[in-house]
Amino acid sequence: MDIKIIFEDKDILVVEKPPKVPCQSDKTSDDDIMSILNRPYLGLVHRLDRPVGGVMVYAKNEKTNSFLSKEVSARRLYKEYLVVVCGKPKNNEGELRDYLKKLRTINMSKVVDKGANGAKEAILEYEVLESKDTEEYGTLTLLKVILKTGRHHQIRVQLSNAGFPIWGDNKYNKTFVKKKEWTQISLWSYKIGFNHPTNKTNSTFISLPYDEYPWDVFDIKNN
Repeated sequence: MDIKIIFEDKDILVVEKPPKVPCQSDKTSDDDIMSILNRPYLGLVHRLDRPVGGVMVYAKNEKTNSFLSKEVSARRLYKEYLVVVCGKPKNNEGELRDYLKKLRTINMSKVVDKGANGAKEAILEYEVLESKDTEEYGTLTLLKVILKTGRHHQIRVQLSNAGFPIWGDNKYNKTFVKKKEWTQISLWSYKIGFNHPTNKTNSTFISLPYDEYPWDVFDIKNN
């Protein structure tokens, strides 16, 4: 399997993760990004859910890994996603703040009260880019989502809880939970930005979703 390399130097490796490929080895023993890339050293700076595709950055040495990990902890790693949701938010832009608890036994998360055991704050911002009416799924909306925290299944849980679940999400969108066949979730890591570990300049990289349904319903390149 070929992995598209967006950028590489002595410190970082920026790639386009294909959907359904794990970003690191897991219990399935399926091919994963780190094994396929086969570099002498690769540090996992951030994660993408297995079904999700898009831009990712890896560290190529321990110093870079430490630097970028601190950037993540300080919330200085900028992460922007494109999402197709069912329905349309009442407001064209907004912020969602919830507390999430990870349900490890079923690999899901849920919105809970602030004081609940294991609750962690989750914050994201969204902006409506375009809406389209479809025969089969009603109104579909293309959103830009800026992730402020990095919780388990955060975007999926928060958008579902807000009333506009992601198209194709077999875990959090009731329409697709009922479907017997598997569907590709319409969540894509579109843009990542961070300070370069060596020259400290801001580096930004993007990746566009595949030209397939429901992405092709929208004029993504001009949004």
